[in-house]
Amino acid sequence: MKVTVIRKEHFNAAHRLHNPNWSDEKNADIFGKCNNPNFHGHNYDLHVSLRGDIDPDTGYVYDMKVLSDLIKEHVLNKFDHKNLNLDTDEFKNLNPTAENIAVVIWNILREKIDRKFELSIRLYETERNYVDFDGN
Repeated sequence: MKVTVIRKEHFNAAHRLHNPNWSDEKNADIFGKCNNPNFHGHNYDLHVSLRGDIDPDTGYVYDMKVLSDLIKEHVLNKFDHKNLNLDTDEFKNLNPTAENIAVVIWNILREKIDRKFELSIRLYETERNYVDFDGN
């Protein structure tokens, strides 16, 4: 019997959407105000979902305290209150779109969580805009 457990976390970060191979005009046309050279910020909501079997001994799919600690250590400590373009190695050469942020977070956590669990990431950039990534 497969069950999905979800841990919700929150972080704040600044970024600028910009493709250095394009002209300033094209960047402005494609990314609009998200291309502000002085950056802009978001209050991200992160949902980390794990799907797996319920352990008959614990009744857990996954210990949520362990999941919370993994997210804090490997994601929040890296990205919270940071300028993603300037302060992180992950986005030095990768445009920090919500899509790319979700994939980066998935890759970080995938290394830390046993593959017997299906992992998916939902990242809210705003109340109305979010992305889902499950590794496929």
